[in-house]
Amino acid sequence: MLSHISVFVLLVAVGLPAAAQGTRYIGDDVFVVLHTGPGKEYRWAAKLTPGTRMEVASISSDGKWAKVTTSRGTSGWVGTEFLTAYAPAQVKLPAAQARAEQLAEQNAELSSQLKTLQAEKLELLNLVNSTDSELGDVAQQLANLKQISGNAVQLDTDNRRLVEESENLRSEVEMLEAENMRLQDKLKSEDFINGALAVLMGVFITLVVPRLWPKRRKSSSWA
Repeated sequence: MLSHISVFVLLVAVGLPAAAQGTRYIGDDVFVVLHTGPGKEYRWAAKLTPGTRMEVASISSDGKWAKVTTSRGTSGWVGTEFLTAYAPAQVKLPAAQARAEQLAEQNAELSSQLKTLQAEKLELLNLVNSTDSELGDVAQQLANLKQISGNAVQLDTDNRRLVEESENLRSEVEMLEAENMRLQDKLKSEDFINGALAVLMGVFITLVVPRLWPKRRKSSSWA
C-alpha cells in the first residue's frame, strides 16, 4: 500500500511541472471543456478553443486537473493533458503575421528614409562641389588681388620716387630761376653802367674835347 502511494506521489510530482502555475495554452486542434470542478462529472463552465490562453492557479491532488482562469476572466477546471507551456502555431501565426506586417511597415519607412537620406546626400555632394568651385573662384580672386596689391605697392613706390624726383627738379628750377634773375639784374646793372659811361663820354666829348684844341687867332682886318 505504501509503495502504491509513493508511486502516485511520484507521478504527481513528475506531472506537476507540466501544468505548474503560470501561463498555459490549449493545444492545437483540440476543443476542451472547462468544468466547474476537478472532474468530468462537474458541469461545463465554458468550451475552450485551440490556442486559448489561461493562467494556472492550482493543480488537483491527483495532478490530472488544473484550476485556470482564461484571458476573458472565466475560471474553472481543465485536464492537465490538454495544457501546453508553449503557444501553439495558431496563436503564434497571428502574432508572427502582425510582427511581419510591423516589420514590413518599418522596412517601408526605412526605405523611404533611405531614399530621403540618399537625396540629401546627393544634394550635399552637389553643394560640396559648388562650394569647391566657389572656393576655387575665391582663391583665384585672392591671387588676383594679391597681384594687384603687389602692383599697387610697386606703383606707390614708383609714385614716391617720381614725387621725389619732381621735388628735386622743382628745387633745381627754382635755383635756375634765381640764378637767371641774378644774371638779369647783373646785365641790367652793366647796361646801366655802360649807358652812364656812354653819356659821360658824350658829355666829355662835347664839352671837354673842344677845349683841348688850340684856339685860332682872329686875323686883323687891318693887315
